[in-house]
Amino acid sequence: MMQNSLLDRVSSQAAILLRTAWVGLAARIAVATPFLVSGVLKLLDFGGAVGEVRSLTGLEPAVLPAVLVIFTQLAGSVALIAGGRWSWIGAGALGGFTVAATLLAHAFWMKSGADRMRDLNTFFEHVSIVGGLVLVAVLTSGARAEKRR
Repeated sequence: MMQNSLLDRVSSQAAILLRTAWVGLAARIAVATPFLVSGVLKLLDFGGAVGEVRSLTGLEPAVLPAVLVIFTQLAGSVALIAGGRWSWIGAGALGGFTVAATLLAHAFWMKSGADRMRDLNTFFEHVSIVGGLVLVAVLTSGARAEKRR
């Protein structure tokens, strides 16, 4: 009986904490950070970004795809952090980008040995990131629907 009471109190306090605006903002910043950092680093080393796109896709010229990658990473991150409708738009853009980039960069099924294992692990880590982005979209969409009621 006492265990349920303690669990109920902890659950209640956790629910209150999770409903605070700063927790949502901190979570969106955490989810956006890898994309934001990557976009800024690519912007600072545009030649390296072009080389990365070229090596992963074989596209020539690789300048336009590199610009699109940087734009998607930066704009998607800012949208995700902004909150509201922008969050699910940013999450969708970053999720789509991550799916495409993961299929291109971590095709473990085409590799063997240590390269296969490294890309297999990275592939499924990226699946988890996409899942987190979908969850952000679902939660922000649900929050908007709840406010309209």
